[in-house]
Amino acid sequence: MMESLILRTGVRLLLPLMLLFSIFILWRGHNEPGGGFVGGLICAVGFALHAIAFGVKAMRDMLRIDPRTILGTGLLVGITPGFLGALSDEPYMTAQWLGALGTPVLFDIGVYLVVVGAILAMVQTLMAEGED
Repeated sequence: MMESLILRTGVRLLLPLMLLFSIFILWRGHNEPGGGFVGGLICAVGFALHAIAFGVKAMRDMLRIDPRTILGTGLLVGITPGFLGALSDEPYMTAQWLGALGTPVLFDIGVYLVVVGAILAMVQTLMAEGED
């Protein structure tokens, strides 16, 4: 944890913007550059900056969910849409559309959650070692 007023103030302002921008990148990624991986990186970097500024305990309190749970949920969300194609006698990962929401978007959301969970689990583990 750093004791910098400038960093703490900057993180308070940047974190909400980074989270909104990560969602924007996630949603635009289906048709243009971006997607779950890049959006997840932006989200994870925002929380990592928060951990650097305020400590890993503050990051855990803000998340309220263990990063490993986020990672596991992302794996489940990312794998499940592939089976929807199989249910309609198509190969695994064949895109299916349910109105405006399609399986590629669900897959991207799964990737987003996996990236956020994996990076935050690493940040949490590495920073917790430094606090001992």
